[in-house]
Amino acid sequence: MTDKDFEEPIDEVPGEQGSEATASGPDPQGEPLTVEDILGAEQSADAAAEDAVIADLESTLLLDLKRLQAEYANYRRRTEEQRELEIERAKGAVVKGLIPVLDDLDRAQKHGDLEGGTPFAAIAEKVRGVVERLGVVAYGAAGEAFDPQQHEAIFQAPTPGVAEPTILEVVEVGYRLGATELRPAKVVVAVPAE
Repeated sequence: MTDKDFEEPIDEVPGEQGSEATASGPDPQGEPLTVEDILGAEQSADAAAEDAVIADLESTLLLDLKRLQAEYANYRRRTEEQRELEIERAKGAVVKGLIPVLDDLDRAQKHGDLEGGTPFAAIAEKVRGVVERLGVVAYGAAGEAFDPQQHEAIFQAPTPGVAEPTILEVVEVGYRLGATELRPAKVVVAVPAE
């Protein structure tokens, strides 16, 4: 190689071809483009229409996403409510099966068969403990005001000195699990004598 080979002007840069070379080069007036020039350039009508279509699609997709999120939140709430309902229903089914056992335990206690320290008394306490942990509440006691929504009157006894219907005797205790009534209390009601 001679010195002459290096002194010749180079018209082309190796690797640059076609529009890529001119796109990164200076503009037709010969000045390089700046960021401000690019951002400040007027938008063509086609580009503006394309931006409007993209904005409309973004808006539609955002509304679809919000609707799906709301549907999912409602689905979760409904399934949680359904789950709680099924738990209460299962507890109710278990307790309904135990109600006759609880009745027998009440009768045994009234009869005197549940003396402290006996194995039968220990079993009775365990069964009652399980029922309590399930959230079952017994109701209906002598002297309470009679409520036909909670009590089932099996007999009405006209009693002097009674101003309003009152429970005179409880034949079967009522049981409630939360807001669900498992069995109404069966009672004898003292009513005002006429």
